[in-house]
Amino acid sequence: MRNREEIMTAGIPERVCWCLALAVLACATPPVLAQAESASIDLSGRWAFALDRADVGIQERWQGKALDASIKLPGSLQEQGFGDEISMDTPWTLLWPAGKRDQSWHTSDRYAPYRKPGNVKSPYWLTPERHYVGVAWYQRELNIPAEWKGRRVVLFLERPHWGTTVWVDDREVGTREGLGVPHEYDLGTVAPGPHRLAIRVDNRLLAEVGLHAHCVSDFTQGNWNGVVGRMELRSTPTTWIEDVQVFPDAAAKRARIKVSAGNAAAPAGRGELQWSVLSRGGDEKLLASGAQSVDVSESGAEAAFEISLPKAELWSEFTPVLYTLQVSLKPGSSEESRFSTVFGLRDISTKGTQLTLNGTPIFLRGTHEGCVFPLTGYPPTDEASWKRVFETARAHGLNHMRFHSWCPPEAAFAVADEMGFYLQAEAVWSHELNLGKKIDTWLPQELERMVRAYGNHPSFMILVPSNEPGGRASNKYLGQIVNAWKAKDPRRLYSAGTGWPSIPENQFHVTGNGRAYPRRFWSKTDGDCSGTRDEFTVPVVQHEIGQYCAFPNLEEIPKYKGSLKAGNFEIVRDFLEQGGMLGQARDFLMASGKLQTLFYKEEIEAQLRTSRWGGFQLLDLHDFPGQGTALVGVLDAFWDSKGYVTPEEFRRFCSPTVPLTRFEKRLFLQDETLVVPIEVAHYGPRGLQGAVVVWRIRTPEGREIASGRFAPVDLPVAEVTKVGKVEWPLKEAPAPSMLNLEVSVAGTSAANDWNIWIYPVSKVAQTPAGIHITTRFDGPARAALAAGGSVLLLPEGGALAGNTRNNFNPIFWNSNCFPKGGNHTLGILCDPRHPALAQFPTSFHSDWQWQDPVTRSRPMVLDALPRELKPIVQVIDDWNQCRKLGMIFEAKVGAGRLLVCSVDLKRDDGLAIRQLKRSLFTYMASPEFKPAVKITEDQVEGLFAKGVEKKVDRK
Repeated sequence: MRNREEIMTAGIPERVCWCLALAVLACATPPVLAQAESASIDLSGRWAFALDRADVGIQERWQGKALDASIKLPGSLQEQGFGDEISMDTPWTLLWPAGKRDQSWHTSDRYAPYRKPGNVKSPYWLTPERHYVGVAWYQRELNIPAEWKGRRVVLFLERPHWGTTVWVDDREVGTREGLGVPHEYDLGTVAPGPHRLAIRVDNRLLAEVGLHAHCVSDFTQGNWNGVVGRMELRSTPTTWIEDVQVFPDAAAKRARIKVSAGNAAAPAGRGELQWSVLSRGGDEKLLASGAQSVDVSESGAEAAFEISLPKAELWSEFTPVLYTLQVSLKPGSSEESRFSTVFGLRDISTKGTQLTLNGTPIFLRGTHEGCVFPLTGYPPTDEASWKRVFETARAHGLNHMRFHSWCPPEAAFAVADEMGFYLQAEAVWSHELNLGKKIDTWLPQELERMVRAYGNHPSFMILVPSNEPGGRASNKYLGQIVNAWKAKDPRRLYSAGTGWPSIPENQFHVTGNGRAYPRRFWSKTDGDCSGTRDEFTVPVVQHEIGQYCAFPNLEEIPKYKGSLKAGNFEIVRDFLEQGGMLGQARDFLMASGKLQTLFYKEEIEAQLRTSRWGGFQLLDLHDFPGQGTALVGVLDAFWDSKGYVTPEEFRRFCSPTVPLTRFEKRLFLQDETLVVPIEVAHYGPRGLQGAVVVWRIRTPEGREIASGRFAPVDLPVAEVTKVGKVEWPLKEAPAPSMLNLEVSVAGTSAANDWNIWIYPVSKVAQTPAGIHITTRFDGPARAALAAGGSVLLLPEGGALAGNTRNNFNPIFWNSNCFPKGGNHTLGILCDPRHPALAQFPTSFHSDWQWQDPVTRSRPMVLDALPRELKPIVQVIDDWNQCRKLGMIFEAKVGAGRLLVCSVDLKRDDGLAIRQLKRSLFTYMASPEFKPAVKITEDQVEGLFAKGVEKKVDRK
């Protein structure tokens, strides 16, 4: 598709071009705005428009030039078909250093079809239809109403991207470069009648915020150009209230108010400042009011006063009570100016290693939001969209959201206020701090702009300058910023960076030091993050826990109806189809998603078992479609369910009240006694007195085989309370079996559960008669098959072909971003009803009993085998490879029957491997061992690395 500015003149005689241009201009130029008696004029609609590719517009005075195209605002130019087609030379705004990330898209023959003009699709991030980095001009005609004569006029642009410069007629008004805040321009007094408004928007990197910062990066929202949200002309008196900031003191039930005024008229002397506080919702009630005289003789005048609110309720996630402060200023006989803002009465602070809200410790159960909005490429500015986001997060038990290297718009804060959701905003992701560059002055200014715009929102609880910052002596620079904010604005908490640095100036740390917990203690649930907590004297919030991938949800592709397309998913779809596995895409998603959920449960419970802990920030509850395509969410990029875990299921291990266990192991023999300590983490609105904790053990079918209850126990707020121990003799359990232990708090919705496995006491799996067992596909194995016998082939990992390795845990982030990572699989997929697994109880996906078998195996590459062959235990490959991998499969070879298992069954010191061996032996000795798919000896030999089997004597 060609650029719209090219289409207009392609192949058309010059004379006709002029006629067409005039006709288009007549249609494109918006009508003059009608006179308005209101205090604002909506500027949304059609605007004249032009791309300024050479950045000559200022020199050539484009503010007065008739622009030759038309565009709709609010919106971006890219989503309306302007800009350049995507190519391999597109100048992306992102950090993807050569040699440190996978470069297959640029080099591999497999990706060649996706590098062709017209079919460029990136496997690393969403593919926009158009791309443009540079200057664009937007222009329209205005008609200032007669009623605005002598009044001040303000231009309000809610969310431009990025830098703007404004002209009224030929008069340049100014320039703004705020990324996460509205741009406001004081136009002064504008004569009634027609005027031309011109806005120059520049989305180049105007300061060193970081190519990977989500406020600008093509990895997520895209580096768009335009203006979204409200676009208005506003009329005010020439003496006006410029700003009102509310500083609540919840402990004293009062608020300190700071008012600043502007004065563009003759000295006004003194004026009367009046204020009132009203309740919100239902019937508005007056809580307080007052008045005082103020000096407004000069612009920038300030006034401060305190309001006592003895009957006000405090704001929190459980009581998100809000109030409206209305302030008016009447300077003498001049026109009155009014200002209204919403606030909540709350204090955020710390006590030792815990965060406190209104004096009570809280625990942040948070997720990450990286400006992922795949329909538009830019964040929504309406409350309905943000209500859906926060309601979805709350449904999954969360109370906190961290905005990674960007600041959300007003609507996000407003909805979070109403819901009692705790927000952390950031400005940049810069590694160039304190290097004498523009960012050193731009960043403090942006933080000031953010606090002024959104500082009254009670949900704005945390402000952090940068994600994972860097630069020469950046710690000192950031420490000065933190100290300055602590001194001047106690309404939120401050830390120098998310992830690092953990410097003395921080009020709390966001660090990843304790993230290794689950990777050290997979086989049990008795660990926590107390080791990390004890390193610090201030609260710690765990940085970016999770990052476990699931397989792409190919059913998601049709959702991308906007300017960003899921080319990365389409590539996976093609790879699967080429490998004959497209029909398994849903199964891969579901099985890998179950494993992903298992690991999120493990990490979150580790956080909750940690007493006096600040909380955690997931990465992520929903997918992150950039940085290589990071499918780390249990929800997709649209905040929709993928189908493998419900909000109710997720909330069992992520909510204000969560029962917890401290299993020493998950696999047991039938002659043991189950002994499991039980705890409850409680961060509810109040303590639970005399709580009764109940436990039940059920079969997979839901049949209860054991139960009990503990003596009543008090569950105080912000404590991890020891309840007692479940003790049950396992001789009463069937074996082998997979059972489920559920622990709940009677009379509440708090419940959690864990699977355990019970195996027979017999320690030796007897080799069935008539089965030939071998590690090599050698002469005796071939002879046994030729004679119609049964062969169990246990290939040693080093002998197998293909660069494969097996890991129990899912892929971390993604292999495109970390090509040298330690894992490239996404769990197993199996049929639990297959008779080969009859003595090895399992679901269709990985669970903890598979940890040893998976870890002690290597996947076999089965691409050369018949497509109809489905492994008994299939390994789900990295979606960037989409190989057909197997851990256990069976086939007919000649007259014989072959079962191939790459698990190291020789090492039967583990309960699970021993039981798996027993199950396979039982199956092979039974009449049910009847493989249906035929393969050849050469195909079996192809499983091995070249040269390994060639040396084997075939006699």
